[in-house]
Amino acid sequence: MDRRTSVLGTTAAALPMTRLSASRTAGVELGSIDGSVSGNQFSPAQYLDYFRSIGLTWAMLSLPTAVMADESAIQQVRAHADGLGIRLQLAYTSLCPTSRSFNAQLGTVEEQVTRAVRATKIFGATCFRSIVGGDPERPQIEKHIDAMVTAIRGVRSRLVDANVKIAIENHGGDIQARELKMMIEAVGRDVMGVCLDSGNPVWMLEDPHLTLETLIPYTETCHVRDSAVWKVPQGIAVRWVNMGEGNVDIDGWIRKFVEAKPGLPIIFENLVSGAPRVHAIYDASFWNNWRQMPAADFSRFLTVADRGTPKPAAPTVPGRTAGQQKIDDLEASVRYTRELLKRI
Repeated sequence: MDRRTSVLGTTAAALPMTRLSASRTAGVELGSIDGSVSGNQFSPAQYLDYFRSIGLTWAMLSLPTAVMADESAIQQVRAHADGLGIRLQLAYTSLCPTSRSFNAQLGTVEEQVTRAVRATKIFGATCFRSIVGGDPERPQIEKHIDAMVTAIRGVRSRLVDANVKIAIENHGGDIQARELKMMIEAVGRDVMGVCLDSGNPVWMLEDPHLTLETLIPYTETCHVRDSAVWKVPQGIAVRWVNMGEGNVDIDGWIRKFVEAKPGLPIIFENLVSGAPRVHAIYDASFWNNWRQMPAADFSRFLTVADRGTPKPAAPTVPGRTAGQQKIDDLEASVRYTRELLKRI
């Protein structure tokens, strides 16, 4: 029996800590974003075929530019997904016009939102994922939030008419939970929500449970992965790891998520990292990007680091490509989460 066949065989502070009913957890569907297994040169159809082969029923796809521009091509992706019993969501890039991640060659914010809404409607979804930016935006994050608010207010009628929301990811490098909450409230919850990522908070000095507690009321979709957090001489090191290998209580995070959002799938973004990201918290200049962070929030993150132990990356397996390793990692996380759902 090969590895793939074996897989086939197989608000927050107020959230109650009671065991979830078996019927509730049995109804939780699993999916993945295509980036979890990037590096394999898959087409959209091949991503869908692979996800179905490991029993996933949701897929978040970042469509190639040529496909996004061709309505019939998007319809073909939807038809292929329907034939496999997979439901679709769109993963889109930045819609913040001042971000380095924004691709002006794809058109104005309005033109890009129009295409993203069209793809979302063809997919039969109610939201699409987007971001503000990344590390380059953090030093002036307030400026970029203001730009994003203005840009999306300018297209809100298009979103309202289509009954589609932009689900902004709490992205690694740019935006903390309380900042994302403020941005959504400024734009309007009728057109903007959250793609809640369980892994990115550790890049943002946040306990993932704090992020969930802050953003779960706004959550429309998710990205799920585990993280390891531990102290080093320079400060705090963080790595993304397979489900069950970290120390952020991902089991409890999943339980809270399922309790709060029982109708939403768990969508993996299984990006296992190599060298850890190190937060040099003992360097005064490090705090230039974090001056508005409440001490109580950082204290929670520090508590996570206190209970962590070093988690170095596993050595590369001889003969395995990076893409093949991503397949192995995703399937390990799928197996773990299926067993977890039986336990909680």
